[in-house]
Amino acid sequence: MLYGHLDRLREDASAHLQRAQRFTGGTPADRSHRDSETTLYTDRVGQYSAVEHGLCFGRLDFQPDNGSRGEVRYIGRIGIFDEDNDYEPLLIDWRAPASRPFYLATAAAPEGVRRRRHIRTDRRTVTGIDDEVLDLDETHHTGRGAHDGVAGEAALLSALNASRTGRMKDIVETIQAEQDHVIRADLNGVLVVQGGPGTGKTAVALHRAAYLLYTHRQMLSSRVVLIVGPNPTFLRYISQVLPSLAETGVLLGTMGDLFPGVVAHTDEPAEIAEIKGRAAMVDVLAAAVQDRQRVPDEPIPIHLDILDGAAVMLDPEVIADARDRARHSGKLHNLARPIFDTEIIHALSLLVADTIGIDPYADDPLGGDDAPGDPQILEEADLAEIRRELRGEAEVLGALDWLWPILTPQQLVAGLFASTARLTAAGAPLQLQRSARSGWTPADVPLLDEAAELLGEDDTIREIIAERQRKRQIAYAEGALEIAFGSRSIDVEDEDDPELLSVTDLLEADRLAERQDESSALTPAERAAADRKWAFGHVIVDEAQELSPMAWRLLMRRCPSRSMTVVGDVAQTGDLGGAASWASALDPYVPGRWRLRELTVNYRTPTEIMAVAAGVLAGIDPDLEPPRSVRATGVDPWFRGVTPARLPDALAEAALAEAAEAGDGRLGIILPAGSFADLVPAVLKALPDAAVGDEPELSAKVVVLTVKQAKGLEFDGVIVVDPDRIVEESPRGANDLYVALTRATQRLGVLYPGTLPDSLLAVVGM
Repeated sequence: MLYGHLDRLREDASAHLQRAQRFTGGTPADRSHRDSETTLYTDRVGQYSAVEHGLCFGRLDFQPDNGSRGEVRYIGRIGIFDEDNDYEPLLIDWRAPASRPFYLATAAAPEGVRRRRHIRTDRRTVTGIDDEVLDLDETHHTGRGAHDGVAGEAALLSALNASRTGRMKDIVETIQAEQDHVIRADLNGVLVVQGGPGTGKTAVALHRAAYLLYTHRQMLSSRVVLIVGPNPTFLRYISQVLPSLAETGVLLGTMGDLFPGVVAHTDEPAEIAEIKGRAAMVDVLAAAVQDRQRVPDEPIPIHLDILDGAAVMLDPEVIADARDRARHSGKLHNLARPIFDTEIIHALSLLVADTIGIDPYADDPLGGDDAPGDPQILEEADLAEIRRELRGEAEVLGALDWLWPILTPQQLVAGLFASTARLTAAGAPLQLQRSARSGWTPADVPLLDEAAELLGEDDTIREIIAERQRKRQIAYAEGALEIAFGSRSIDVEDEDDPELLSVTDLLEADRLAERQDESSALTPAERAAADRKWAFGHVIVDEAQELSPMAWRLLMRRCPSRSMTVVGDVAQTGDLGGAASWASALDPYVPGRWRLRELTVNYRTPTEIMAVAAGVLAGIDPDLEPPRSVRATGVDPWFRGVTPARLPDALAEAALAEAAEAGDGRLGIILPAGSFADLVPAVLKALPDAAVGDEPELSAKVVVLTVKQAKGLEFDGVIVVDPDRIVEESPRGANDLYVALTRATQRLGVLYPGTLPDSLLAVVGM
């Protein structure tokens, strides 16, 4: 019955979409309405298709009231109503308040629920049912009840023990109470979600995005929710979660994606990234801008056509005065350039006047011939004409561009890093010097954003470019219509009906060009991605402990409302510029006004593996408590020492064995970054289909990664190779090892040459 309603909803949305797409012409308001309807029904068709799997996953049976049977509610991915029966709810959206008992009810606090049912389906077929009886009296008689620790224990354990697929699945069917409280927390302010490995931080953040879009649809659908992840591999891993929850209007990106027009995925040494992430870079960039506002030590000769190639000398004092006037205007660098230009052009006009014998300020002008050097009276119109001509002089324009250049953020930052002299003048560490041809890195993006704020953007230039583009489109449309007119059949001339219409009679060039304007068809998320100044309605940051002070500065600029969800674990901080505490990261922007929620239950990592990781955590900070695992597998992690020479072959053998143990699941092999060249060939020889590279395919049966790539991911089995080198490769190597050890859902193996880190020696009793 529910799927029948879903089919009808999809057919109806498809019909509306087709009608909207067929609409042509009309007033601008009509066309705007068409575009809105097209976007609306395209989204609806996509949503109805996305919820096809697992449409209905739960049922609540409430206690009878006054002799009645008791209410029954079905819980699903979207809400479905009976339009023929006063819109009676047939399926309740999991985000609706009426669904909360499905996630919060317990035997101790049943909220009126007698029985909670988890329904498992395969497409449109029910494959299993798990019931929890929350009525204490009935539980006493039947012996069936809920586990004290988790709700929906059977469904939860079934999901946790299922093989991984290389893509994150939603947890909408198994959300636990502490997760639900985070998901449904108030929209306003900065919410920090602190949780150890396996606590479901990422899943909670994504479900929170879906909940907020459902609850605040009108506001957030137009202002867009931004989700920031640590790397492109992670974004691909989570990419299917929100569509499965019927939400598509979200922008996903990494820090390297947050400056439109720049793709910043190039790697660089951690030490350099840390320097770029320091808050002091704000002052460095401000100094770099001022350094480009030049005042030379000597006068500049400027040869002018207006003087038949003769030169005038522009003194440093005049330039300094013009610079000071422009700076004191309070305008940003690029926006202050016209003021600087006006001052320099005015000074040059006086020099020209002196050169040709004109003195507009003479107290006692003499009559007679216009001889050079004679005082003359010059009308303001004459001086204005000189200034107009000066503005077209090539050497004048060249001098202005050299003295006060119009700069893009890319030009400013690349020019700074390419020059020792500029780095020194700006007070920047010389370690930042690099080739101008080097690619952009994620740590560069906050610097580019800061540079854009310091330089300013002249909308006049953008408008000129847009107008040129519009004229090009009209010209192209005119050409297309001419071709259409010229391609008419010759027989048309012989038709009896001289009023036969052609496309050129029905459609003008500007209207055709307008139809080809792609910007009108962009979704809000696509427009947000292209607009650096876009103010997002809500920002969610995953692995937020890795962000530098400059990265936080960028994100706060993108979210002036400070409506944010910050997700992470300070014990897993790996980047040198990352946060040592949430207070150090957030107090500069929302001092004392952020709130903390903690996730304490580990759903991913079994107790056997967590016991190993806990020893490493204690070495990071003895005061940190590992999350409590809800399950055990009965399989202890293995540790295998080999000689350095035998490590490649031993890894190949272990990979083959663990891949077999994983069955239909996925095996992750986590290597030290410095060991890739030595170890990857052996893995590929044994397992040719293994995925490896900057953005490995996570759906592969075996994936080889660094710790940085593995952040936020999970695999059925994991082999951690050479943990001692993992620790040594970074000043925060212990944090990296903690991350590596907690990626497995079933099995963990540790392969090492030589010795183990002390934190692991204590655990394995060596």
